[in-house]
Amino acid sequence: MNYTSVAETAKRWGLSERSVRNYCALGRIPGALLIGKTWNIPEIAEKPDRKPRSDAGRRDLLTVLREEKSAKTHGGIYHKIQIDLTYNSNHMEGSRLTHDQTRMIFETNTIGMDAPVRVDDVVETANHFRCIDMVIDAANHAITESMIKQLHAVLKNGTTDSRKDWFAVGDYKRFPNEVGDHATTAPDKVQPAVKELLRTYNEKKETTFDDLLDFHYRFECIHPFQDGNGRIGRLLLFKECLRYGIVPFIITDDLKAFYYRGLQNWETEPGYLRDTCGLAQDRFRQIMEYYKIILPD
Repeated sequence: MNYTSVAETAKRWGLSERSVRNYCALGRIPGALLIGKTWNIPEIAEKPDRKPRSDAGRRDLLTVLREEKSAKTHGGIYHKIQIDLTYNSNHMEGSRLTHDQTRMIFETNTIGMDAPVRVDDVVETANHFRCIDMVIDAANHAITESMIKQLHAVLKNGTTDSRKDWFAVGDYKRFPNEVGDHATTAPDKVQPAVKELLRTYNEKKETTFDDLLDFHYRFECIHPFQDGNGRIGRLLLFKECLRYGIVPFIITDDLKAFYYRGLQNWETEPGYLRDTCGLAQDRFRQIMEYYKIILPD
């Protein structure tokens, strides 16, 4: 049997690549094979009929998150996102806490230890929970410098870094830094660079998934803070998905290398980052289906 790519199939069926991946993830394309992170689709496959989806009893994601946050609901999608997003985003930056320890901190404000843990890992985990609440509360508002700095101030509050006079918690970096051996924006140029990024991004009349990824890439290139840039950037991504009704995503450990490759190659080969985040979106769609959340078209 001959196979075609998601891009070729999407063009042939007149759909977005995201829709085709979603059909594959939901098992609606017979014979579709997932090899690594790439879907291979039989040439003879036919476009699935668009099933009318009943939204009876379903609510949109942001509404559910706000309701469950207010009610302190356990076991819902808010509870799951708090733990999974915090664990994975912190783990990417070197946190040694396990998923179970992250869950325990969120659920009981305690931690079980079989071995010593870094206090900063615990503090930043608790702080990240607060940051998620902040982006849920501010989801409908445009990103501002003040919002970005407030997120950083909360994330790093009470950490070892916060006790360093030069670190500037909640403010832009004072010393040059690198990301993946690549130079970033010089400290004296960070503020105008962030202002320009926000101006061009917030002036868009329509914001697409690629626009969100492009904003994320440019934010990470600026790397405005001394530390915590990746986590702040991913929190902003999550917020903007909520703002524009785009399926969010969480970069898990198995996608980390592909995510970093995507960021490094965004300007020359945007498909790397787009496909990685698209796969993460497909996984998040399944979570939304489980919790009966309205799926964006």
